[in-house]
Amino acid sequence: MQIAVLGMGNMGRAVARRLIEHGTEITIWNRTPGRAAELVQAGATEAATPADAAKGADAVLMSLADDRAVLDVAGRLADATQTGDGAPVLVDMSTVSPQTSRLLRDAEPGRGFVAAPIIGAPQTIAHGRATALVAGERRLVDRLEPVLSQIFHAHTYCGEDPGAATTFKLLNNYLLISAMAVVAEVVAAAEAAGLDTELLRGELHQWPTVPPALLNRIDDTVGGDHHGWFSTRLGAKDVRLVAEVAESNGLPLPIARLVEKRFEEAARHTSAEADIAAVVELVRAERGPRPVTAAHG
Repeated sequence: MQIAVLGMGNMGRAVARRLIEHGTEITIWNRTPGRAAELVQAGATEAATPADAAKGADAVLMSLADDRAVLDVAGRLADATQTGDGAPVLVDMSTVSPQTSRLLRDAEPGRGFVAAPIIGAPQTIAHGRATALVAGERRLVDRLEPVLSQIFHAHTYCGEDPGAATTFKLLNNYLLISAMAVVAEVVAAAEAAGLDTELLRGELHQWPTVPPALLNRIDDTVGGDHHGWFSTRLGAKDVRLVAEVAESNGLPLPIARLVEKRFEEAARHTSAEADIAAVVELVRAERGPRPVTAAHG
């Protein structure tokens, strides 16, 4: 199969590299050219536009930052690519709202669309351990099986509604991001209490109450290195989408709204591109003097 990969962020580059390692012919595109020079050196072809990347492709994979970027790129593809049996299948691996996934499905009846958001980090993809939540017409998913098996260890079929896959993905991210906020408070509270930080680091790696998905962020949270792959800005965006999905179904999520606000504050306090572990810096900065307790005589 010939594949186009659009979006050379951390996840998009990992997906492209995985395909190259399997010998698949790929064309890549990024809004800012030159972001993936190492992939070109490894054999990828870099295109100037999304439409150029999609020419001759069997599938076009998108890994983009947010709904606006996804709709923009998909619109540019719709204006330039063919429809019908020879049209490439559009596969969105981004984390977006279910409404966006359904819009993409309905936008062009002559083209096939599949949602396939990724469960895992760039490192997980690189080691062949990532999974995907896949939704769309079964015949399209079956057609994509060769490329999905190259990228993912396994994938779960969520039915024909692409919004189901993206909703599952948002819920997954909400669990991760909200747990990150709690771990940040645990670390800051331990530091404020004067506990040994190296002992704390070791314990957090051992405690069964720490989610496995956060174990690779323990050192960053304690040590202060926040150059990860999942930014505070995108974390806040994902939690906002979770809250909006629930509210559209009549269910308020007050904790989600608090977590969303927390990561928006963290993005302003540190950097919008700092990893979600940087929320610990916001908690640390909020520490004040110890309250003076009244003496009892």
